[in-house]
Amino acid sequence: MRYKNATAVFLIAVICTVAGMTAGLGAASAADMYRGHGIAMHGDLKYPADFKHFDYVNPNAPKGGEVKLSAIGGFDSFNSFIVKGRSGARQGLLYDTLMTSSADEPFSMYGLIAESVEMPTDRTSITFHLNPAARWHDGKPISVEDVIWTFETLVEKGRPFFRFYYGNIAKAEKVGPRSVKFSFKPDKVNRELPLIVGQLPVLPKHYWKDRDFTQTTLEPPLGSGAYRIKSFEVNRYVEFERVPDYWAATHPTRIGQYNFDTIRYDFYRDQTVALEAFKAGSYDFRSENSAKNWATAYDTPAVRDGLIAKKKFEHNRSTGMQGFVFNMRRDLFKDARVRRALNYAFDFEWSNRTLFYGQYARSDSYFENSELASNELPTGGELAVLEEYRDRLPAEVFTQTYANPKNDGSGNIRANLRIANKILREAGWRVDPKTRILTHEKTNKQMSFELLLVSPLFERIALPFKQNLKRLGIDMRVRTVDTAQYQSRVDNYDFDMVVTTWGQSDSPGNEQRSFWGSSAADRVGSRNLAGVKDPVVDDIIEKLIAAPDRESLVTYTRALDRVLLWQHLVVPHWHIPYDRLAFWDKFSRPSVTPRSGVQFMSWWIDSSKAATTQRRQADPAAK
Repeated sequence: MRYKNATAVFLIAVICTVAGMTAGLGAASAADMYRGHGIAMHGDLKYPADFKHFDYVNPNAPKGGEVKLSAIGGFDSFNSFIVKGRSGARQGLLYDTLMTSSADEPFSMYGLIAESVEMPTDRTSITFHLNPAARWHDGKPISVEDVIWTFETLVEKGRPFFRFYYGNIAKAEKVGPRSVKFSFKPDKVNRELPLIVGQLPVLPKHYWKDRDFTQTTLEPPLGSGAYRIKSFEVNRYVEFERVPDYWAATHPTRIGQYNFDTIRYDFYRDQTVALEAFKAGSYDFRSENSAKNWATAYDTPAVRDGLIAKKKFEHNRSTGMQGFVFNMRRDLFKDARVRRALNYAFDFEWSNRTLFYGQYARSDSYFENSELASNELPTGGELAVLEEYRDRLPAEVFTQTYANPKNDGSGNIRANLRIANKILREAGWRVDPKTRILTHEKTNKQMSFELLLVSPLFERIALPFKQNLKRLGIDMRVRTVDTAQYQSRVDNYDFDMVVTTWGQSDSPGNEQRSFWGSSAADRVGSRNLAGVKDPVVDDIIEKLIAAPDRESLVTYTRALDRVLLWQHLVVPHWHIPYDRLAFWDKFSRPSVTPRSGVQFMSWWIDSSKAATTQRRQADPAAK
């Protein structure tokens, strides 16, 4: 699984000499060692050691110009590695990583700060050999000591995520002047762990020597990446400037990317304000997440006259799962029958027709839009995996193909509400014939809960759901709060129901522990929002992580998907197999879009287009 950053990071591939790669190998023989410029999760790397650039970039893209982007909320810190504060930093711009991934492979990592790697074929450790050219922005070389200090500091003082993500690493040690070895705990097989270590963002030990890493700070940090912070105003904007002597500027992983001289993020209160600012020309590029906005909000002269381009870009990545998430830590939602029943009150077809303009399809998988999604009934290897747990799984896992309730789009969902009422009666809930309130037969209390939102855009989706639940006698309160309060409540599981999205890569693995693992259920800030604590899920996740090849990875992922679906953890939402992008006509882009979708940092300012757009913005009558 890729470590999800706001901005992609990329690679450098350089072959190191045999002499340089033999430090710290221990007793492993040469025949048992892998040596190379990168690592593929399964199979071979796409790009050879002497590749010049990625296929989805323009190696001759011009540098220059300014791009303005948007962010929602505010910030009070540039330390994005701790729980405290709201960060205005962008890790992918400021810091390079040991290795970096390509956007046109399921999961492959190539050397960046580490010019080469070696590891035993059983993947019980990995040794990184650092590029002697790698430098911090102050000119000091990036050292092995920086790598080890970063790892130890993130695990000890960073977000709880890091302790979990790097939890299978036993130690990091210096094994040569520019070589660092990470040894892994022997109790569990984790084939992707070498790639996960490669995602480590390296921080400067000397910079943090006299600073408290556990505290927020508005001092622009020292980095090693393509950009550094130029200026900022708290809660208003952060401006990044491209580093003119960036150490990796001519390396294969950077060629054709990070082409803007300046990247500025302006912060807006919410998406409604941000959209209006975009149409007014206050920023340049927008990824549109609202179907209603996409269908209706861009009917402006700038779009009609071609000043704003509005385009769909197809992709082949997994769309993951978005939905109304039940917090099973609450007594109300411990019963799977209750969770299942509430799905019958969500009228997706009506929402899609009236609110989404028919743009979406309902999600029936946690790995939608990919070969990883379960479908039909389990057979072959997937059935063999599930058979081991047959007595601990719902019978439907083996006898039914999961499918969400369906309606005709008219808004009349009486048939589904009758089904929901029947399921709730089986779970001990009764509707009082006089008050029409749903109460439990043992407590006589009404079924009541709160849906916590962070964006008012979701209110138009939540309120019809609320009305349908009311017809069942259920009281669902909808509450929208600011980003800071929302994040705090979600991190501490102080909610009944929220909306969330679990993004999935083409190579799921270690992150599934954080999504669904028992050990993450009570850890502050984990992604296990539903509170899943299931030994079957834990076991399948470990087998998925240890999968020796692509075929077995797909098998275990489909089995996990099926088990999660039949636990009714969410009321599933929807997905689209393309990105909706709007941008002012000042950019050019590469001719190739990779399988994972648009890579905006490979675009560039087209000076001719930018001049024309600027002139027409100033004088709408100009052509």
